[in-house]
Amino acid sequence: MDFYNKVTPYLLSLLRCMTGLLFLQTGTSKFFDFPHSQYSGVPVMSLDGIAGLIELICGTLVAIGLLTRPAAFLASGTMAVGYFLILAPKNFFPMLNGGDSAILFCFVFLFLAAAGGGPVSLDRVLFGKRTWTERVA
Repeated sequence: MDFYNKVTPYLLSLLRCMTGLLFLQTGTSKFFDFPHSQYSGVPVMSLDGIAGLIELICGTLVAIGLLTRPAAFLASGTMAVGYFLILAPKNFFPMLNGGDSAILFCFVFLFLAAAGGGPVSLDRVLFGKRTWTERVA
């Protein structure tokens, strides 16, 4: 059990980094056409464009662990709004409406907003903020 207590904060940092990079990818697809997707080339002043800006900014901040809590909270809300506004009206079941990743993003970001960035983050380096996993251990 001691092993798990030692690695949990670092796994939190890994979860934060990977989630931020995956979220950032959707923003880069919208604005930089990388990787190319059905969302590539959206206008900035559209609903998809505003979501893309949030994905770019919050994805970057979460990935590097800077201002993790507010960025993750904004990203979580964006995913919740996107799900209920765009995907849920198509079908009740997330697997059928394509919203399973949006729901997962929403709740992972909500967890990161509460837990913080972990020991391997710019929040920790610049501000010395400790996460709940480090305080508990």
